[in-house]
Formats: sequence, structure tokens, C-alpha cells
Amino acid sequence: MQTFDVLIVGGGAAGITTAAILRRRRPSLSIGLVEPSEVHYYQPAWTIVGGGVYPFEKTRRPTAGLIPSGVKWLKTAATAFEPQTNAVALADGSRVGYRMLIACPGIQNDWDKVQGLRDVLGRDGVCSNYSADTVQSTWRFVDGFKGGTALFTQPPVPFKCPGAPQKIAYLAADRWRRRGMKNCDMHFLTATPTMFGVPYFAKALDKVIASYGIVPHFQHNLVAVDAGKREATFEVTASDGQKSRMTMRYDLLHVSPPESPPAFVKQSPLANQAGYIDVDQNTMRSTKFENVYSLGDACSTPNSKTAAAVRKQAPILVDNMLAAMDGKEMPKRYDGYASCPLTTSLGTVMLAEFIYGGKVTPTFRLDPSKPRWIWWWLKTTGLPFLYWEIMLKGYDFIDIRHGEDKAAPFLQPA
Repeated sequence: MQTFDVLIVGGGAAGITTAAILRRRRPSLSIGLVEPSEVHYYQPAWTIVGGGVYPFEKTRRPTAGLIPSGVKWLKTAATAFEPQTNAVALADGSRVGYRMLIACPGIQNDWDKVQGLRDVLGRDGVCSNYSADTVQSTWRFVDGFKGGTALFTQPPVPFKCPGAPQKIAYLAADRWRRRGMKNCDMHFLTATPTMFGVPYFAKALDKVIASYGIVPHFQHNLVAVDAGKREATFEVTASDGQKSRMTMRYDLLHVSPPESPPAFVKQSPLANQAGYIDVDQNTMRSTKFENVYSLGDACSTPNSKTAAAVRKQAPILVDNMLAAMDGKEMPKRYDGYASCPLTTSLGTVMLAEFIYGGKVTPTFRLDPSKPRWIWWWLKTTGLPFLYWEIMLKGYDFIDIRHGEDKAAPFLQPA
């Protein structure tokens, strides 16, 4: 059985970033990376691909060109974690061993949790920015929309990029407004009780959605799609917890699907009751096995699942794991940082940055509740460059966020 000093399961943003940082900080380690896909996607750009302002081809690159030199690529999928024997079972029938395991297999789109959805995706007005196979159909339907009822859905948390379901609603609304479209009835239906999980930004987004005349529906979870009738059915949770169902007709339906870890993660000894890899939310180490670490979408940290979170988690995890390998105390702590560039129009973005507890932590001394053109440039130009050329290559970011003692005036209590 082949064995590595460090085995990384998952070659997405988390896996490749962590591998690159490890190679820079401890090049003597043998590192294996388990990843079946030959194509790597910059998924944060799919919202603007669906909005018609970013080429899909710029979001994809060959995985082979991103894996750091010196890292062994095991081009197959993991099928089981075996932490009791420090091994991982692979889809090709082999097993691979490790001294340290970093598990970051990502999460999956659970299309089948919405009855009738899978069969209609990409046709008859039903689209989603959450898949490489469907994101281009979003723009096709938005561009070809001639009026009628447009529904945009958001599933229960957790799921990737909690702002994405409403970003596409704003891009579509702005596009249709600029075209002078009058016969447009837009609805945003979310399984959550507010527009955003951080109250500071939820209040600001209430104003954004109102400015477009989009009708918000809270505690509405999409459960079924009838393509023949063009109807979407939602489970509605009342304030007293009682559940009922309602059906709405649509001409365009953008679906953000429910998500969860892959089955082999849910069934593994690493998982908590919810199916996520159980880690200490500050150190990123498994709560069950001392030589196992996890980051990214599949781990249990209660932060927003974004690439920005991975960017902060990866160097902290690496520093803590290397310290543990050297018999030292783990020196770093992850504070739950995440960033969500909330695209509010064709040309403006609200830059939401926050940590555990919903505390707002802006990098720049500008009111983060105000949509700005500079953050549009960051979203469309700056962040893709930083992702491909800095983050995935393991370079350090300079963290210039100001401390609690220097909080900006607009964040002070009124």
C-alpha cells in the first residue's frame, strides 16, 4: 500500500491551496492528492456567467496544470475513510495510507431532493448557476426572457456561497429593467427567515430587493417542480412551526439546490450527525482523530462556505498540522472569516466580510453595506486573478483587516 506523509482528499480550491502551501512550507514531505476530475472550476464566477457578464471558459482550467510540483496526483475518487488504520479506500480498488490526512472533498448538489428537478434542468425555463452543466442555460433563459413570472429559490443552509441565490436575481432584474421590460413579476423564495445570515447585511439587502420590486418569501423551501405545468411547489414554515405547501407558476425558475457532503463522508467515522467532517472550529483538527484535519465545504466549521473562507483556513490548518507533527502546540486559530461579494447590479457589488457570530469585519475602511463599482472590479477581475495566480499557488495574502479597537464609525452601535 502506497503511503504518504500527508494525504489530501479533494482537489478543489481547498485541496490544491493546501497542497501548495504545504509544498512551500515543508517541501521534504511526501504529499498525495486524491481527485478524479481533470477539470478545475472557479465556481465563484458562475453567478456572473449566469448573468451574462463573464465567459464560462474563463472559469475552467486543467487540474493537471494546478497541482503543485512534487505532489503526487491520484486521479481517482475516494470511497471510504479508514482512520483507524490511517488509510483511504479508492474507487480503483486500491487503498492509500497516510501519516496525516487532510479531508476536503467538497459538497454535492442534491438535485433529487427536489422532486422532478433533475429531469428538467437546463430546459423549459429551469436553470441553475450551481453546476458547470447548467450555468450557461441561466444566461440563455435570462437573455431570452420576454416577461412573465420569474422565481429564484434558496435552499436551507448550509450551502455554497449563501449570497449566490439572490445575486442572480439582482443581475436579471437589472438587465430586464435596462431593457425597459414592464411585464415582469419577480419573486425570491428562501428557506431562511431573512435575506442574509448576518443582520447587518440582511438589513441592507432588504433595501436592494425592494428597489427592484422583487417580492421576498421567507421560510419557503422548494420541494417539487412540475415541468409540464410550469409549477414550483414550496414547503412553507409558519411562525409557529406549522408546515404547509404552496404552488406558484413560473416562466423562468432559477434553482439553488440543497447541498450536502458525499455519501462516503456522511457514512465515515469522521462525520458528525449532520454528515459533515467534525473538526474543532478554530484549529481545523478532527475532534475524533488527532492526525486528521479538514477544511472547506465538507467540514463542520459554522462559517459561510466560500472560497474566501478556504483562503483563511488553509494556512491556519497547515501551520497547526506542521506544529503537531513536530510535537508542538498548535499556534493558529481560525475565527470563522468569510467573504461574500454580493452582486447587486450590473456594475456594483456589496462586499460582505464577517467572522463567527456574524461580526462584520471589513478589510477596507468603507461602509460595507454600500454597493460600489470598485467591488464589481474586484469580483470580475481582481478575485479571479488572486484565485488562479496567488491562492492556488500557495502564496500568502496580506491581511490588512483592522482590529476591534479600530472599528470603523459605521459599525459602531447607533
